[in-house]
Order: sequence, then structure tokens, then C-alpha cells
Amino acid sequence: MFNIKEELKRLPNSPGVYLMKDTSETIIYVGKAKSLRKRVRQYFQNKNNLHPKVLAMVSHIERFDYVLVHNEVEALVLEANLIKEYHPHYNILLRDDKQYPYIKITNEKYPRLLKVRRLSKDGAQYFGPYPSAGAVNDMITMFENIYPLRNCTMNFEKNETRKRPCLNYFLGKCLGPCVGKGDEETYLSYIKEIVEVLKGNSRNMEAMLIKNMHEASQKMEFERAARIRDMINHIDVILEKQSITTVDDLDMDGIAVTSQGNLSEVQIFFVRGGKIVGREEYLLHTELEETDEEILSAFIKQFYMQMNYVPGTVVTNIEPGEKSQIEDFLAQKRGKTMKIQVPKRGRKKSLIDMIYVNAKESLVREINKKDRACREKNTAIKQLEQLLEIPNIYRIEAYDISNISGTLSVGSMIVYEDGKKTPREYRKFRIKTIQGADDYGSLKEVLLRRFNHYIKDAEENKFSKKPDILMMDGGKGQVRTALEVLNKFNLDIPVCGLVKDDKHNTRGIIFNQREILLPVTSEAFRLVYDIQEEAHRFAINYHRSLRKKEMVKSVLDEIPGVGKTRRNNLLNHFGSVVKIKEATVEEIESVQGISHSLAIVIYEFFRR
Repeated sequence: MFNIKEELKRLPNSPGVYLMKDTSETIIYVGKAKSLRKRVRQYFQNKNNLHPKVLAMVSHIERFDYVLVHNEVEALVLEANLIKEYHPHYNILLRDDKQYPYIKITNEKYPRLLKVRRLSKDGAQYFGPYPSAGAVNDMITMFENIYPLRNCTMNFEKNETRKRPCLNYFLGKCLGPCVGKGDEETYLSYIKEIVEVLKGNSRNMEAMLIKNMHEASQKMEFERAARIRDMINHIDVILEKQSITTVDDLDMDGIAVTSQGNLSEVQIFFVRGGKIVGREEYLLHTELEETDEEILSAFIKQFYMQMNYVPGTVVTNIEPGEKSQIEDFLAQKRGKTMKIQVPKRGRKKSLIDMIYVNAKESLVREINKKDRACREKNTAIKQLEQLLEIPNIYRIEAYDISNISGTLSVGSMIVYEDGKKTPREYRKFRIKTIQGADDYGSLKEVLLRRFNHYIKDAEENKFSKKPDILMMDGGKGQVRTALEVLNKFNLDIPVCGLVKDDKHNTRGIIFNQREILLPVTSEAFRLVYDIQEEAHRFAINYHRSLRKKEMVKSVLDEIPGVGKTRRNNLLNHFGSVVKIKEATVEEIESVQGISHSLAIVIYEFFRR
């Protein structure tokens, strides 16, 4: 048994990361501390000084763990990694794992242009990161259309050659170094021009393209002129000409944060070569009413933890908490020093002011949108309560059954709380006791299992909440089945059926043996429609996943000598039954647990 008071006494006076857990051992908060003893004790002592939301979190803490580290920077890195891994409920979460693309010019005899998402110490030149992957693809394609560059993987350092060049050579899109054609010096001059464009010096190329476009137009080669025009547009997209530029050819990021209530908006602008090349915005939900300094600190740690590239300068509208530790961490990641600055004047100040205005405007729009959604939700619930004469509807559970000709029958339970879908409360059921296409029997089994848990399990569990109303996808038969189950458990819960018209569109509600038509323009209709579609979608998706597994199982299990382990090994190796079918005997034999003789059996099985 974990005794919090005793464990608090044993806490070391050392830097580290602590993990707060609830009764189900779920990590609900991750924090770091210069002294674990002092920091963790603060949650359980002097509770009058704690914010009500922090007290709410503490009330859910059943136990805690901790990890010792050498210094504060290590604690910062570990904290960010654990938050990313466990997504604790009470931490500020940056729900974004994207890696922005770079343009890579390889370090080879005849360099290639590639789109990559990770930096390597391979002597290549990297440009970016760019927020638009599509623009990067278009840019590489544009360069390949202008310059005869190779895109093959031949190793010219090992003097690889071919007897015949590829099609690109005959189309004039490659100099043909694979057959000894072309001049390396000319090739490298093309690469040099591309590098200048990627550094932001695109005037010479744009002038050349504009000239070529006019010439093509005068010759009435309008398709060629249009392609050149698109090339010019692609340059503008990826090197975005902005009215605001920064000092010199500086690479930096600008980050601004603004908050209202428990919502915070963070916007980051990327400046490369002195020009703004893109931006991203993030809406963050805060559970513990952190300050903007704390929110900005959490954002910077999580954002750059997942990024390959760290600029030398990050400008912000306020100074983040733990500024010096974050700078040390980012300097280690970057490999050289970097600074976080709050500019007071000049172009950097103008930039951060612009970012802040954008963040504030975006947050206002988001709050207005949420207010509208809240008003619509409240209106929908009130209309539903009035139509059904049921007060205080909060938790709605809806059920649907899905099968094909009675096979692989499944049931779905979806939940709406306070008018909003609550996916973490969804449950799915594989029908066990009913054979064939018996929707009533299947529904009865689902409801018996659901409410049997509710009645018999005293402790809090996934079925411990009592719904305010049940909604069945169907008519009077489904409603009657649900009421029979509730009567068995002596539960008084209203039940209604969601009926559709001949065109399979939501029509109304069956309640107390009568059908209530819903005006299609009402908020109640929209809510009921959403609930019915969501229940159907959840059931169908579960049924499809089972069907796919069953199809795979039935095909591979017909092969003599292939059991569950070998079947899984085959699927993990090839990825699909189609790939297994296309494989050679040698490829099949390379799979763990597959002998040469069994590989022949599998190969011949798919060719019968």
C-alpha cells in the first residue's frame, strides 16, 4: 500500500522529474524540480495556498514516482519527453508531432535534390525547414524542369556506369553522367544557382524565367508559358516575399502567446534568410491556470524537442519561465549557442508585435466559435428536454448493431456528455451469444453486458456512470428490447429510438410509444442526427476491422504448416497478404520461422 506521507519523507533533495498517478496508475501530471523534496511536498502541505484547480488535481493523486537526474537541463529534457509519451491530463500539451521538410543537396559527385525531414551530419547542404511540404515538392520539380539534374541513386564515387542512359537523358532532363555524358563543372554551376535561389537570392532566376515566359508567349507556345508562370509562382510560395523582413539574412523564429481563461493561443513565425517563410498556430488548453510565462516555456520545450533544426535566435513577446535552462537545452540540441530574446525596439520588435496581434485575433475567433458552439449545444439539449419532457439531460448513450448477413455481429456504445461527443467513454462489443442476423438479440446482449457491469461492479470502472437517456438506432422493437433489459435490473432510464425515413435520413424520435418529428432546422435535430451517425460510424468501423482480420486469418490459415506465429511473422515482414502472394520463394524463406520447404508450399498455395 502506497503511503503518501511516508513517501514524502523519503524524497531526496536532488533534481529530478516527478510523475503523479491516479487510482488506475494513469499518469495525470509530470513536473520537474531542482529539489524533489521541496517541490513535491508543496502539493500536499499548505493546501490553503494552492489554486482550486491544483487542489482538484491533488485530490486525484493516489501515488507518485520520480526519476533522479544530474542537473536541471536533464530534468527539462526528461520532463518534455515524458509529457510527449504519456499526455498527462493536467499538463499543457502540444498535440503536434510533425517534422517540417527540408530541401537537401547531397554531398555527391553529381549532387541530387531531395525532400527530407531529418538532418544528418553527412556533408550535405540543407535548406529549411519549410512549413509547406507541397511547396517543397513543387520547388524540387521546378528545379528539375529548369536544370538537367539526375534523380537516380547511382554511386559515382564508386564509378558506377550504365550501358544506356535512362529516359530522362533522351527527354533532355539529365546530362547523362551515368554514360559519361555531360560536364561536371557545368552540372555544379547549376547546383550553385539553385543554392542561391534557396538562400533567397532568386532575382536572377526569376528574371530569366520571366524572359523565357514572354518569349514562349510571343511564339504562341502558351502551354510552355503557363508552365514557366507556375514555376515563378512556386518560387514565391517557398520563399514567400513578405513586406516584413528581419535584420540581414538572419534565421530565427518568432513566438507570441496570449491567453484568455483556460485557452491559450501560441503562434510561431519562421524566418529564414531574413524572410518570413511560414507560420504555425496552436490552441492550447490549460487545466491549472498557468501563467503565459509558464505556457510559453512548456510550448518551447515541447516544440523544439521534436524539431531537427533550432535557429540561433528565438524572439518572444514575453520572457519564458526557465529561460536560461531552455537556452542551455536548445544550445546542446543545436550544437552551438542560441538566445531567446524579448526585443524592445527595431525590426525584431515590429515582427513580434505583428505575431502577437495575429495570435490575439486568432484566439478571439476561436473563443467566439466555441461560444457559438456552446450556445447551439445548450439550445439543442434544452429543445430535447422540452420535446421529451425529461429534465437535466447530461449523459446520452446511443447504441447500434452492425453485421453482414448475420456474420461478425458487433455492437457500439457511444457517449455524449453535455451535448459533446466523449470518445474516451465509447465502448465496442463483439456479439458472443447470438447467431445470425438477430439485431434485437444482439442489442439485448450488449445492454445486458453493459448494465450487468454497472450493477455488479461496486468500484469505479468504465461502465460505472448512469446515463440520463438511452438512444437506440432503430424503432419500437429496439426501444422495447432496451426497456426489457432495464426492467430486469430495476433501472429507470428513459429510452428512445432514432428512426429514419425511406431515404435513410434521420426523421424523428420514438418515445413513449409515439413518434416525435424533429424540424430539420432545429438544434435538437442536428444533435440527434450527429448521435445517430456517430453510433453507426463507430459500429461500422469496428465491424470492418474484424472483417479484415477474419479475411487475413481465413486465407493464411488454409496453408498447411502456417500457424498463428508464422502467420504474424509473414504479415509483419510483408505488410499484407497481397505482398506475400507476390513474393518469391527466396523472399518468403527469409522470414523468421519459414523453412525452404514451407516457403515452397506458401509460394505454390497462392499460384493454384
